[in-house]
Amino acid sequence: MEWQEVNGNWVYIPQYHTGIVHFLGGAFVATAPHVTYRLLLEDLASKNYAIIATPFVNTFDHTAIAKSVHQSFDRTIEQLRAKSLLRRRYLPIYGVGHSMGCKLHLLIGSLFPVERAGNILISFNNFAARDAVPLVEQFSGAFTVEFTPSPLETISLISQRYQVKRNLIIKFNNDNLDQSLALRETLDKRFPGMITSQILKGSHVTPLGQDFKWQVSSVYTPFDALGQWMKQEVYRDLHQLKQEMLRWLNPLAINN
Repeated sequence: MEWQEVNGNWVYIPQYHTGIVHFLGGAFVATAPHVTYRLLLEDLASKNYAIIATPFVNTFDHTAIAKSVHQSFDRTIEQLRAKSLLRRRYLPIYGVGHSMGCKLHLLIGSLFPVERAGNILISFNNFAARDAVPLVEQFSGAFTVEFTPSPLETISLISQRYQVKRNLIIKFNNDNLDQSLALRETLDKRFPGMITSQILKGSHVTPLGQDFKWQVSSVYTPFDALGQWMKQEVYRDLHQLKQEMLRWLNPLAINN
């Protein structure tokens, strides 16, 4: 089992799969999600989820990005079925997004007719352009530059048109970029009793945890102790995130 590129998407399909995860990453790490989110995605695949991770390049037109990644995902599903790589005709599809990837899944679920068993929204970010892009106002001169849709328009759109009823919202306790509170309030009003939220230990970059090697020197030093401690902390937070995601995806599964 290994990553393969299909129609511009990075796909990882275990031999036995019970569902599909459509993954969208954060704004500046989304161009190679199979690399930047490898540990997280491969662990989901090991629990029998087919992974389709759609890369994208960030622009100010988030509506256009959402349309593009949605169409790319649908074409990839068709190709995988045509090649019999997806073994069953019907498989539940879950959207999983991190940071800006959350906004894109929310836009997809608001603008297009989609069938989703649910969405997992990690570290939702909905900043205005002047806050998300350093010095944007200085470079834009007399013109006002803003994302499309704007933060207020995004929340309004979700509150009126978002179709995916079952959602897991995950916030980390050391994340000053997270804006999940406003999202939780909006979704609670739209789908009362259907929204689950979790506050986990970690930061905005916890989903990006990588399998790094710490080479201990012949003489054990305080730097070796610090490196091993950092590795344990990163893995512990990432492991907790994966466990909560898997528990929500399949509450009856036994997570090892």
